[in-house]
This record gives sequence, C-alpha cells and structure tokens, in this order.
Amino acid sequence: MTPIRTQRLILRNWEERDRDLFFRINSDETVMEFFPFRRNRSQADARMDEMRAEIAAQGYGWSAVEIAVTGECIGFVGLHDAEIEPVVPAGSIEIGWRLAPEYWGFGYVTEAASALLDFGFERLAKPEIISFAVASNDRSTAVMRRLGMRADPASDFDHPGVPDTHPQLKRHVMYRLSRQDWQKAKGAAS
Repeated sequence: MTPIRTQRLILRNWEERDRDLFFRINSDETVMEFFPFRRNRSQADARMDEMRAEIAAQGYGWSAVEIAVTGECIGFVGLHDAEIEPVVPAGSIEIGWRLAPEYWGFGYVTEAASALLDFGFERLAKPEIISFAVASNDRSTAVMRRLGMRADPASDFDHPGVPDTHPQLKRHVMYRLSRQDWQKAKGAAS
C-alpha cells in the first residue's frame, strides 16, 4: 500500500511499532463497546499480522492511521472486503474504523475515511461502498452520515457473527454510498 496523506494524517500499512496500540484498542472496554469480544495480546498480534498481509497483497485493508506531525499511530480506518454472506453480497466493500478513545472528537475518522472513499472510488473503481454498525452505535452512524452515506433500513440485519449471548449487539444498521452520489458530492464541493 502506498501511504495516503491527508491534511493531518498518514494512512499506511501496519509496522512493528504499532503493536502496543493495536492491542490496546482491541482490548479496551470503551473502544470495543459494540463488539462481543476482546482480544488478548497474542490474538491482537495475530490479527495485526493478518491485516498487514492483506494490505500488502491487495493494496488496501484496515490501514493504520498515523498523526503526520508526531508519527503516532492512533488506530485504523480502512476498506475491507465485506465477508458476511448471505447478508452482504460477495464483492461488497466496507469502510470502517477503530481509534483509541483519546483521539475521538477531532475529526480524524472522517478525514481518513474521506480519503479512503476517494481511493475506493477513484483507484479501485468500486461502484458502491457500504458501512454498518450496531444499531445503537450513534458515534459511528454519525460519521457515516458526515461521509455522505445514506441509511438503507431495508438492508439492516442481525449480524450472524454475534453470539446469542450478546443480543444487544446483534442488530446492525446499513449505510451505503454509490460512486454516482460520491461524484455528485465531490462536484458540489468544488
């Protein structure tokens, strides 16, 4: 992956120096509020290795987000092949994020995700990018709306990967952005 620079951020592949932060955000109760699992250190290390390999192989994935002026990794924002068949059709690409809580509220996710939408529509020529979250995850759905994504209530779903022991996390809302709507928004902004 060629790093993507925004006004304040660098989106890049994972590096060894990111392991502590990656473990922290995958085990932190606040960050993982809407997930039915927490990762221990060996699970987090293994997942980071998988994500790094995916980015190296296909040129995109869950990308590390670094503050450009400090070089500090703050979490990830990425494009990923959605793998929730039959709920989400094969070939769908999703955008998602996870940052350490001390970086919430500064617009970093919106800034990074906007750059990745540009990458997904311009470089990858995707016809649509989706995003989904637990129905009560107001922070994430607010970001989706800021990105110009539209709710698609007819596609809301109970996530098959969420165990019955966490019924409050099963229902997910779906948001979509078509390439055509993205182009219109880009044209209106210029």
